[in-house]
Amino acid sequence: MPTNINEYLSKDLIINNLEAKTTEDVFYALSQMLLKANYVKDSFYDGLVKREMKFPTGLTLGKYNVAIPHTDAIHVIKPAIAIATLKNPVTFNNMDGDGQAEVNVVFAMVLKEPHSQILMLQQLMLLIQNEDILKRLHDANDVNEIYDIVSNFDCKLV
Repeated sequence: MPTNINEYLSKDLIINNLEAKTTEDVFYALSQMLLKANYVKDSFYDGLVKREMKFPTGLTLGKYNVAIPHTDAIHVIKPAIAIATLKNPVTFNNMDGDGQAEVNVVFAMVLKEPHSQILMLQQLMLLIQNEDILKRLHDANDVNEIYDIVSNFDCKLV
């Protein structure tokens, strides 16, 4: 089992400046990218949409807000993290059930094993609590820059 977020990263699974108006637009773009790269099954998009309705994934963090959507392992072929920076914020319902977040960056967790979700969430939380990292992701010019920012961040848990 991978022990670090970097083991789930791939430049092929990053979208920079995605033009989207709704959560469904974001999920569709991520799902299509993951499907073409053979990381997920056809059912992945529907799984994301259904899970988001029951368990929202938006996080209000300040100037740069994040969503961490994921779905059941039955929709996954191989594990990964897909990242999308959004050209304009997209409204997600907050994870805590309190209101909405205008999201700038989306980290889709594509996981096959439930226990890997906890580790991945812990590492992503370390990353997204750093406002400088979120600003750099938001302002990134291309996929390579996004990949470098995330892969060079020390997400090791103590």
